[in-house]
Amino acid sequence: MQLDDKDEYTSEENKQQGISLFPDHEELMITRVEQGQGRKRGRYIIHFGPYSLSVLEDVMIKYNMFKGTSFVKKELEDIVLADEKQQAYVHALRYLGQKPRTRQEIAQRLAQKEVDQAVIDEILVRLQREKLVDDDLYARQWARQRITSQRKGKMWIRQELRQKGISKASIGEALGEITDNEEWESALSVGRKKWNQVRGDIMDKKRKTFPFLMRRGYSGDMTRRVVNHLSAAEQDGAFEDEELLHWEE
Repeated sequence: MQLDDKDEYTSEENKQQGISLFPDHEELMITRVEQGQGRKRGRYIIHFGPYSLSVLEDVMIKYNMFKGTSFVKKELEDIVLADEKQQAYVHALRYLGQKPRTRQEIAQRLAQKEVDQAVIDEILVRLQREKLVDDDLYARQWARQRITSQRKGKMWIRQELRQKGISKASIGEALGEITDNEEWESALSVGRKKWNQVRGDIMDKKRKTFPFLMRRGYSGDMTRRVVNHLSAAEQDGAFEDEELLHWEE
């Protein structure tokens, strides 16, 4: 496993350079504990005479890895695995600290860092149990933000959530909370802005506003309603069609 460049020692290095060299049938006593330096202060190098391995501080404390404590190789192999899991968990927390993520996004991130799939699955279960990852909540918040702030249509939002690994059921529930009138107001707002930017007559504005709204993920029916409303408003000089202005679900 290769997690972060700032970690001088990783679990993979423990396996390749340290733990594999330890004697199989011999009790090993810790002779020295050395804290990492600089950005590596969170890791500790545990010396067993001529042998050594590196673990995170949390792992060192959990397994009582202090001078004078003895272990056998099998116990140390289990500790190295625990350290790998803890490294992956800490990395996932840092990744989540930047902004909310989906299960798929976290899994892909850890896979890029060469974390074993079994460890990834365990980390995802832990994060979900701790309510740090919630795809259903993510989908609802994402859909609401995109429709109100980014002025994107439901088709666009659906595709985005699919790419993020959200299930069809969760996507359906999230989009179901967005009313047709809310999507209408969103489409009308961004459509009006585009309409007013287009130079030319009404036909020119229709030709440019229609595909613009379609590209933003609004349905053909929604787009036609918006364009027809804007066209009628410009011809009449006012928004007189209440049925269109307050489009009902």
